Amino acid sequence: MTHLYSSIPFDPEVLSRTPPEVIEFLLRLLARVEELEAKLNQNSSNSNKPPSADSPFLSKPPPPKKAKKSRKRKGLRQQCIRPTELVELHPQQCSCGCREFGEQEPYYIHQVIELPELKPAVTHVVLYRGRCRACEKTVKAHVPLEQRTGFGPRLCAMIAELAAVHGNSRRAVQDFLFSVIGIPVSQGALQNVLDRMSRAIAPHYEAIGEVVRSAPVNHVDETSWKQRKALQWLWLMCNSGAAYFMIHTNRSKAAFQALIKEWAGILVSDGYSVYQQWVHGRQSCLAHLIREAKGLSERQNPALSRPGAWALKELRLLCRMAKEPPSLGQWSAFYARLFRLIGLYRAQPDELGKFVRRLEREMDSLWLFLRKNGVAPTNNHAERTLRFAVLLRKRSFGTRVEKGNHFIERILSLRQTCRLRGKRTFPVLVDAISSLMRGNRPSMQWIQDLTYETP
Repeated sequence: MTHLYSSIPFDPEVLSRTPPEVIEFLLRLLARVEELEAKLNQNSSNSNKPPSADSPFLSKPPPPKKAKKSRKRKGLRQQCIRPTELVELHPQQCSCGCREFGEQEPYYIHQVIELPELKPAVTHVVLYRGRCRACEKTVKAHVPLEQRTGFGPRLCAMIAELAAVHGNSRRAVQDFLFSVIGIPVSQGALQNVLDRMSRAIAPHYEAIGEVVRSAPVNHVDETSWKQRKALQWLWLMCNSGAAYFMIHTNRSKAAFQALIKEWAGILVSDGYSVYQQWVHGRQSCLAHLIREAKGLSERQNPALSRPGAWALKELRLLCRMAKEPPSLGQWSAFYARLFRLIGLYRAQPDELGKFVRRLEREMDSLWLFLRKNGVAPTNNHAERTLRFAVLLRKRSFGTRVEKGNHFIERILSLRQTCRLRGKRTFPVLVDAISSLMRGNRPSMQWIQDLTYETP
């Protein structure tokens, strides 16, 4: 703490007459104030706090100016859809007044998209009963199995799409059905539909779990979840083609083992202690380490900010190597600088020493992405996949009963897997509920067809 001696706001002569115990006490107070100020300045860019925790009143600093590069926009673009009606327009009159034209050819297609008037198709199944002429027993007709629920497969799939895939409340789904389609549905009926959909997609959930656990590389992350205000944990195991969610009562090694079961591939994760014990190859998330180094670089104390800026520079350079592989000379220079950083500060008892010792402890997990194909330097893929679940938790405040947990696990796994495959969820939901109503097994070949390359 001697670096804080100069920050004591007293005259040197006064300090010379001050007992050492008082000076030591003042130094501890100053160190504590600096630590608390650093915590107040934490945000999503310099710590592991989520972006939702950032203050809306503080504007983010503008990013450093870089040379502009042409970037392709991602997302859906307007596409030419197969028409249901074709209208051909021919030129009527030239600017010179002539109305006669030679051979004509199409030069442009103007597409107009409109919804048909949405009217529910309502079927009244009239049941009859009659007395048997042989034994005089009353015999009744029964509703066919696929019509017993009172809601057709497409309507059930739409309810699940609105409520779960898009995260709307039961009240919002109820209002939509009545306003747009003219169907009055009680919230109890909506819940019954979602319960049936949960049973319908249970086979998809199991198939997704099997596919994920067959991958050679997986990202794992977890976030809190609430069931009747009791703290639980939503776990995620995902890769480029599938995502598997699981709600567990604990955040522990036992929960992690329940998620992965017999899987023994390469793990991409943050620095949670359970993940650090993985022995089958692990890539530590560089984004988490970069944020911690950025937090150190923003400290007012130069003894922390300068080494923090150094570590930040080296970690960012390491992360860029995923796109720009280094030469042998560049790698040797980086490796030497990193070892020098660790050697200089590993013995310090403060936050910097703790951070540097973590770098040394996870040394083998920092650059696995340079040696194995298909391994990312960060765990951003899992965090992006988990984002919708976090927003859903904040809107719904969690679940109430165990069957709600099962539905969340299944629908999140199906939704995110469909998004990773570029597949529409609505047809999958229609097929799932139709199969359940008929007592058949749904089609899951699209899940099982995924193949992975060995790193």
